Amino acid sequence: MTLRVLAAMSGGVDSAVAAARAAEMGHDVTGVHMALSSNPQSYRTGARGCCTLEDSRDARRAADAIGIPFYVWDLAERFRNDVIEDFVSEYAAGRTPNPCLRCNEKIKFQALLDRAVALGFDAVCTGHYARWDGAVLRRAVDAGKDQSYVLAVCTPEQLSRAIFPLGDTTKADIRLEAERRGIQIAKKPDSHDICFIADGDTRSFLAERLGAAPGPIVDVDGAELGEHEGAYAYTIGQRKGLRLGRPAPDGRPRYVLDISPVTNTVTVGPREALDVHEITAERPVWLGEPPAGPVGCQVQLRAHGEVHDCTAEPAGDAVRIRLDRPARGVAAGQAAVLYVGDRVLGSATISETARVPA
Repeated sequence: MTLRVLAAMSGGVDSAVAAARAAEMGHDVTGVHMALSSNPQSYRTGARGCCTLEDSRDARRAADAIGIPFYVWDLAERFRNDVIEDFVSEYAAGRTPNPCLRCNEKIKFQALLDRAVALGFDAVCTGHYARWDGAVLRRAVDAGKDQSYVLAVCTPEQLSRAIFPLGDTTKADIRLEAERRGIQIAKKPDSHDICFIADGDTRSFLAERLGAAPGPIVDVDGAELGEHEGAYAYTIGQRKGLRLGRPAPDGRPRYVLDISPVTNTVTVGPREALDVHEITAERPVWLGEPPAGPVGCQVQLRAHGEVHDCTAEPAGDAVRIRLDRPARGVAAGQAAVLYVGDRVLGSATISETARVPA
């Protein structure tokens, strides 16, 4: 069946090949680049494949090579409100957000998809590495590029209008295919870091928007060890940049254990104090019927992080997750994505963690 497909073209090789494959399937494909900044020069340039003027031009050249119409859509205001402001407010609240995940949830599969449907398109095609068969979201064949984690926040209704042509192919083969197709960005490096922080300095970016807010850095007993300029500049598990005046009595490194925006306090301690055994995650999105009770599965807590065996149980508008073995560096605001093998069960946003005493 021929579909009217809107191909989201970031300017990178993945989205270009995805659009080419969708056209080769016989679909009526139109390419679109999302302009996410009113001042694209302020976004990081070079090896981005995402949001700059350079990327827009690369996307247009790729569309020309494929032979499909191409447009640029201005989504800068939505991006600022739903991604950048969310990023700042989450850090101000002591949480650690994932802006790429939020961009998928609010921009690509909400703002972009809603506009596409309103204009009569049947589906949106992206260069994500994942597999969706109309009912089940699975990991990509290329485990190193798998992006099912950042797609798990999407609802089944949103995914039902998505096409992911790259899930069964490795990145190396995608680059070779791009060369064969005459797509000039075949060797363009992958995007990395946060596109809207031009110099990569998250601490300074937040300080400019939230201002200086000095407060104490304390140990687990409450003894003050130093002072910070803003608790928002720290994340759970952080080791570097603490700038403490004196070492730990045992000489071992200290890590950020807790961030309290209410008292503006950062608590640090030994690495083993980062161990988390239980997680509460809110606002679950289930890809299918929620489990009727406890279910043995796996949970991934970071975009490219380790997978942990666990037991998960729905609890109203939350999920309780008990890890078989403790995880470290688990921060509120991150996504907990549940899997059975390579199949995504659902996702939820981490709100609380607990350490169970031995």
